[in-house]
Amino acid sequence: MGSVKVALCTGILAAVAFTPTAYAQDGGVSVSPASPAPGGDIAMRVTGCAQKTGVAVSAAFVADIRLTDADGTLVGESRIRSTVTAGTYDVKIRCGGSDHKARITVGQGRDQDQGRQQDQDQGQSTDVPSAPSSPIAPVHAGGGGAAPHLAAAEARPAGPGAGHAVTGLALAGIAAVAVALRGVRRSRRTE
Repeated sequence: MGSVKVALCTGILAAVAFTPTAYAQDGGVSVSPASPAPGGDIAMRVTGCAQKTGVAVSAAFVADIRLTDADGTLVGESRIRSTVTAGTYDVKIRCGGSDHKARITVGQGRDQDQGRQQDQDQGQSTDVPSAPSSPIAPVHAGGGGAAPHLAAAEARPAGPGAGHAVTGLALAGIAAVAVALRGVRRSRRTE
């Protein structure tokens, strides 16, 4: 499982490294890839900030980009929402007391019409999945589904009954006999 994660991260880094980069008008902000597709990953670099951290906010991002220092440049990654339409979106970057503004152009990814035509030619459905691309609720985990079954079952009496009392008395009696026999053995040895 670990090697799959390493291979995936290496592939993403290689893709980001070799894609063209878009620069903001002031030259202090760069985005890679230059025109990400909806649902795609994005890397941002910001220069000219005196602080070691910052944040980039846009309606196109799934989550705000937390920028951290890497050799004097603030860098961070996020993902483009899968529900955004192709177009230009504003990005507001705050680091320390300074604010930067940039724009990001979200592309369509692959040609939508061509992709739909190929899917129809191959007999595949062109329906868009109805599941959201990010979690919207906690995962139902733990217990393997046993909790509802156990909650619905009748509650057993919680206190000890007569059987428990008899078992406890028998065990206490056996323990008392064992202690008495051990005491008798020790007293015979010392005489």
